[in-house]
Amino acid sequence: MPQIPEKIHELTVGQLAARSGAAVSALHFYEAKGLISSRRTPGNQRRYHRDTLRRVAFVRAAQRVGIPLATIREALAELPEERTPTREDWARLSQTWRAELDERIRQLNRLRDHLTDCIGCGCLSLHSCVLSNPNDAFGERAAGSRLLAEKPGAGGAR
Repeated sequence: MPQIPEKIHELTVGQLAARSGAAVSALHFYEAKGLISSRRTPGNQRRYHRDTLRRVAFVRAAQRVGIPLATIREALAELPEERTPTREDWARLSQTWRAELDERIRQLNRLRDHLTDCIGCGCLSLHSCVLSNPNDAFGERAAGSRLLAEKPGAGGAR
């Protein structure tokens, strides 16, 4: 990983990519989504403040655990003056995401545990399929196939 001298306070997109491990296209995407920002030189080149490295690390860590970019952007927007996230910020924000992640883990465990049950059914038994129709939730609403998208106002739509 290339070292950037302390006296350099702004990075090119290439330097930011090399140091953060994120592709240049990802950095442009993050900027378009409002996760990071840059200034433009008189030659219209992007320059990122050195603190952007920590913001990119924050975004990538949150993405790795499955946090949507919109949620990450909201979290970063809560920081005063859009400052760089600290360790304390990460601890606080990650705690708020914990319940969402726990629920996803429960769903994935349920899917994993019932995956072998599904192999023989061919989804012909929507009444008892624990993956497509847990607890026959669709059967309680109306008869017939309920997995097709319903149009609002059409028959059994609720």
